[in-house]
Amino acid sequence: MRDVKIVPPSELTGITLGQPKDRAAGVSAVTVALKHIAEEAGLWKGLKALSKMNQRDGFDCPGCAWPEPAHRSKLGEYCENGAKAIAEEATEARCDLDFFMKNSVEEISRLSDYQIGKSGRIVHPMYLPKDKSHYEPVSWKRAFEIIRDELSLCVNPDEAVFYTSGRTSNEAAYLYQLFVRLFGTNNLPDCSNMCHESSGVALGETIGLGKGSVTLEDIYDAELILVVGQNPGTNHPRMLSALQRCKQNGGIIVHINPLPEAGTSRFVDPQSPVEILKGGTRIADFFLQVRIGEDLALFKAINARLMQMQSEGKNVLDMEFIADSTSGFESFRDAISNVNIDEMIFRSGVDREVLNRVIDLIASKGKIITCWAMGLTQHKYAVATIQEVCNLHFMRGAIGKRGAGLCPVRGHSNVQGDRTMGIYEKPADTWLQRFDAFYGTNLPRKHGYDVVEAIEAMDRGEVRFFMAMGGNFISATPDSEFTGRAMQKVDLTVLVSTKLCRSHAITGKHALILPCLGRTEMDVQSSGIQFVTVENSMGVVSSSKGNIKPCDHHLMSEPAIVAEMAKAVFRDKFDIPWDDFIGNYDVIRDHIEATIPGFDDYNKRVRQPDGFYLPNGPREGKFLTPDQKARFSISDIEPIARKADSLVMMTMRSHDQYNTTIYGLNDRYRGIANERRVVFMHRNDMLQRSLNNLDLVDIQSDSDGTRRIAERFHAIEFNIPQGNCATYFPETNCLVPIGSTALKSNTPMSKWIEVQIFKTKT
Repeated sequence: MRDVKIVPPSELTGITLGQPKDRAAGVSAVTVALKHIAEEAGLWKGLKALSKMNQRDGFDCPGCAWPEPAHRSKLGEYCENGAKAIAEEATEARCDLDFFMKNSVEEISRLSDYQIGKSGRIVHPMYLPKDKSHYEPVSWKRAFEIIRDELSLCVNPDEAVFYTSGRTSNEAAYLYQLFVRLFGTNNLPDCSNMCHESSGVALGETIGLGKGSVTLEDIYDAELILVVGQNPGTNHPRMLSALQRCKQNGGIIVHINPLPEAGTSRFVDPQSPVEILKGGTRIADFFLQVRIGEDLALFKAINARLMQMQSEGKNVLDMEFIADSTSGFESFRDAISNVNIDEMIFRSGVDREVLNRVIDLIASKGKIITCWAMGLTQHKYAVATIQEVCNLHFMRGAIGKRGAGLCPVRGHSNVQGDRTMGIYEKPADTWLQRFDAFYGTNLPRKHGYDVVEAIEAMDRGEVRFFMAMGGNFISATPDSEFTGRAMQKVDLTVLVSTKLCRSHAITGKHALILPCLGRTEMDVQSSGIQFVTVENSMGVVSSSKGNIKPCDHHLMSEPAIVAEMAKAVFRDKFDIPWDDFIGNYDVIRDHIEATIPGFDDYNKRVRQPDGFYLPNGPREGKFLTPDQKARFSISDIEPIARKADSLVMMTMRSHDQYNTTIYGLNDRYRGIANERRVVFMHRNDMLQRSLNNLDLVDIQSDSDGTRRIAERFHAIEFNIPQGNCATYFPETNCLVPIGSTALKSNTPMSKWIEVQIFKTKT
């Protein structure tokens, strides 16, 4: 194995500590956004790109999957972090041949993720030969031959793993999954395995569809919105505009989270002089500060109290909806009635008085929406927690009508679309039958690996080939050292990328980098300028077309890369028009229409200004379960034993990052400047360990007989429940055990890590 550093280095960058902010966006967001644009892309080029971002004739933001409103601002339909994403993609910096000649993979690995990302756009296909430490330029033809030769050595197709990030377009994802299944495997792990897999499993079992049931207009019309385990001010900033509109319509917002967040405190619309002058709009009317991982206890307490109120004759349950549209209510009623409400409230850690006021609101409002993100999906009882949220909605009849429903807020711009296109390791037989009928194939039925299973298979030496369509697998996955060593056992790793990341340094025995076009860039093929399509968090499919010149002529589009790879690997084995796919993406969409339900008249409807909604039965009160009823769920809740001197840690983003992309070293909403190696702690937990603000500590997790350590973090006093702490990823992914996953979904438990904290020895 090469002498590479898997975990980001522990060098400090010089922290400046300020006061956490009590509001988000405003003039400062505009200033920061323009600063990033000017420094990376140049103001003129950057503004040209921004003018088309999230516009009807432009491209979809490569960041989050929040939907666009019907009336889009001509000043700009983007947020600060969306602008940062464009600055990264449109950067003038180049990771060119000279860079790779000067820097070995060992040297690259010793840089921080922030420094690696600032190397610039990759402009040429690169190859890292076996027993070499420097990438070398390679032709596209030779790159596809290397892939073909390695795949031909697989004893069986399951020795190959094909990962997908959420940035991939519908067209590229469709071709990718088709290629993989024609090769003979369902090894299609994706970023959903690490984020909203718990949502998909929970919703699939309860409403029959692993997607949310609301539209953007429902958000506007809701009477009560619960924002749970989510920080929209950083992760989905445009959501704040929708919440603000809900408030203007008389809606009430409840924020449920271990940390207070600036975005849910107050939002200052940077496009409204009135909002700027008055200091913005208060978003959250109530804040329930729940302990990390105890959301299940909280929702059990809420549901038990609602049932108790019903038994007291207060008629808070929608018995007509329950009788007509649900199943399993009697068993649920018996189980929830036996819940000890006092015990659940104590476990959750929330303020009882505030909770009682929130429960009264839930009992009195009919139009209720619950939004959630990783705070609910990445702990042991994630699936059960989301199903308890569903129980609440079924009790109140708050689904399948205007202004009410379930809203998992997806993180990456087309992660939901990728699933719709078939990026899934456990495809249904009925789904595969449509492909077999159309293509005359016999696609594999055996379920493939998810992310954790793929890593474990690599460690066992059972994976010969690994390919990633976008993403930064090493920095996104748990148990960094374990994952990195497992990856190094693979023969060939292939990454389709726009920019350099840690995954390009932690590779198989030999490796390829295939540089692709970004969302902002024009995609010209033989039939002319192409567009791709994406699906947002609420099931709207729309077009996306870049408007700036590609940063280099060597780049290929993702659909073209997949199709050329298929031509090299399969030659003439299948009667599939790969060349036609490359020349005109309408042909790909014709094939999508023929094989995936909901895409009738795809090429016509996606050319409509706002695209089109995919079918969504639960949105209309039509549940897709076997009995066509929304299913109440029953779950046990058990305390998770931990050591007396340990804390429960969660990983999270700073305001200067999106997923594993680090835009900068600041988290101004939390008062942190020029540093990422911080751990947020309760004052009493710091006193118990004789820690002062900014003291250096080491964080340690012990699990399955393995000791994992993240060194040299500044301890920061913060408003977080006692017994809890929080850090940024990817710096502390190394503390998440590979075997520590959510029940049913197998999602890594990045929001529940038992740790001990010690002063760093000088």
